[in-house]
Amino acid sequence: MTTFLMTDLRVAMRNLQRNKHRTMVAVLTVTMGIVAFLLAGGFVEWIFTSMREATIRSQLGHIQVVRPGYMTKGIADPYHYLLPARSAALESLLQAEGVESVAQRLAFSGLVSHGDVTVTFIGEGIEPERELVISNEIVLSSGKNLTQPNEKAALLGEGLAKNLGVEPGDDIVLLVTTANGAANAIEVKVSGAFLTDSKEFDDNALRLPIDLARKLMRVEGATSWVVLLDKTERTQTMVGRLRALLPERDFEVIPWTDLADFYNKTVLLYSKQIDLMMYVIGMLIVLTISNTQMTSVLERTTEIGTIMAMGQHSSRVLQIFLIEGFLIGIIGGVTGVSTGYLLATVLSIVGIPMPPPPGMIVGFTAEILVNGKMVIDALLLALVTTLLASVLPARKASRMNIVDALRCNQ
Repeated sequence: MTTFLMTDLRVAMRNLQRNKHRTMVAVLTVTMGIVAFLLAGGFVEWIFTSMREATIRSQLGHIQVVRPGYMTKGIADPYHYLLPARSAALESLLQAEGVESVAQRLAFSGLVSHGDVTVTFIGEGIEPERELVISNEIVLSSGKNLTQPNEKAALLGEGLAKNLGVEPGDDIVLLVTTANGAANAIEVKVSGAFLTDSKEFDDNALRLPIDLARKLMRVEGATSWVVLLDKTERTQTMVGRLRALLPERDFEVIPWTDLADFYNKTVLLYSKQIDLMMYVIGMLIVLTISNTQMTSVLERTTEIGTIMAMGQHSSRVLQIFLIEGFLIGIIGGVTGVSTGYLLATVLSIVGIPMPPPPGMIVGFTAEILVNGKMVIDALLLALVTTLLASVLPARKASRMNIVDALRCNQ
């Protein structure tokens, strides 16, 4: 069996070499399809990765720890779901392996005024030093970040700052309803303005040092503990560990994927587009290779009849044509992956200038990220499509009538 297979492999290779022009067209078709798949898929993969890290490192962190029920009921009444400002559970989080930082946040909302302008805001009390580590994807558009826990200053989203017409150093007044229902106000200076990947967030967000936010809201504690890990890939593992570490009746551990609704929908949309593109490329390869192989069968009809007249079984003829398709897939796939990876590297070094996407006000320079899974998918795409394309011509060749095949060119 092995001897027959090796013989058929040599025959298939010689058949491909006999008509180099046709073979070259078939290989180039596979190569260009794989290059297109890798470049488009790599671009989308880079978008996914960049969006994921921006979402994690500007707003959500990798994991959030809250009181049970806070995400469903706490938005309307957050101060009945406060976490303690100091506790053994918080210390255990800080000491956990793989945890880069843990920051407390206190959510609140109210009205912010400057001169005659008053608008609503969604605020966060933050620990400035720890938040600098967690929110390192936030870009300052003006001024400076919050750095001191007792600093009487606020950091505003770019959109909120524009709506108020304020600049760093201006005074603003925050008016809120405290946890016990009373009104409270405080005057602070604008330390700066920031940009994230979400314009909606920037249009409403305001940050204060958490000690100042607690005094303003007349509460202690925090509404959430935001955990940043050393690697995003460890998120699900750490969620399981933290759920085992923290009592379920007192704490709810939520991964960032459960909170990033926009990211999840974007990934779903673009993933379907990539799947569609993969089907289209596969169809083009199948049609081209099938046409090439069918032409080869017609040109070699007499040869096929002679082989079968010499006693070779039809399955051997079928096998030879399938091996030819397999070889085209291997050569085209490897060439396509190599060419695609090289082009992706060059384009990533040069950079791809992109306009601001929907919901953002600043553009970015994109790259192309080709990972191992994409390479495997590309090779499988090349092999499966060329084998499928070879099936019909191979069946036609193997089912020829010997007498008709021998008389074909007479």
